[in-house]
Amino acid sequence: MTSDAVSPVLIMNDGRQIPQLGLGVYKVADDVAADVVTTAIAAGYRHIDTATLYGNEIGVGEGMRTSGIPRNDLFVTTKVWQDDQGYDSTLRAIDGSLAKLGLEYLDLYLIHWPAPKADRYVATYKAIEKAQADGLIRSIGVSNFHTHHLDRLLAETDVVPVLNQVELHPWLPQAAVRAYGEQHGILTEAWSPLARGRVLGNEVLDAIALKHSVSPAQVVIRWHLQLGIVVIPKSVTASRIRENADVFAFSLDEADVAAIASLESGERTGSDPDAMG
Repeated sequence: MTSDAVSPVLIMNDGRQIPQLGLGVYKVADDVAADVVTTAIAAGYRHIDTATLYGNEIGVGEGMRTSGIPRNDLFVTTKVWQDDQGYDSTLRAIDGSLAKLGLEYLDLYLIHWPAPKADRYVATYKAIEKAQADGLIRSIGVSNFHTHHLDRLLAETDVVPVLNQVELHPWLPQAAVRAYGEQHGILTEAWSPLARGRVLGNEVLDAIALKHSVSPAQVVIRWHLQLGIVVIPKSVTASRIRENADVFAFSLDEADVAAIASLESGERTGSDPDAMG
């Protein structure tokens, strides 16, 4: 990573590095994605997380190219959607994402949801393994996988996922998924780390934020980082993008972490993976 990058890196089980802090672009329109990505890269982000579903891979690619940062210093993730699952259709989806992003390779490619009712995620993962062997993808992983989905994947495929991206925030800290990941060398990455705005107006987080002279969002992003989680907060506002990256000048203490733990309720902002597809 270049010297002006803001994020520390974690080492994945394939030996490659991933910036621990990235930018999520869910629901960022394609026609504004380029400006958002360029703004984030100028602020020091080097990790951008998109997906076929988001419909903004063209804009993300444009933002990367116009940033002035060499391709090798940027880390881009995208994902295959349920409609494209299956061996041959996944290979076509990978080609489509590369074309839209304007890239020769992807740093990380994920199965977006296991979609267990369709029961195609094993074949899908085998296609991703093939694309990795062909040099189109550097690292491979999954998203929204419960531990029982991972059990099957590990039993029926060859490459251990480097990462499992799941909904994770103080109300849903995903202890079982994180413990499974630690046992098998699979990093955990958080989507919806700010619980879709729920971090605002919370008395516990407000008190911790006041204590450290930061925002509640910064508290929660810092909490993720200290847990060793990859975190991808989303914003389209330049000042918020910069603020979300300004989380390395303070640390949460044991009392802070204990207070945040008291928020756990198991409540999701998104769907249960077993109910999807």
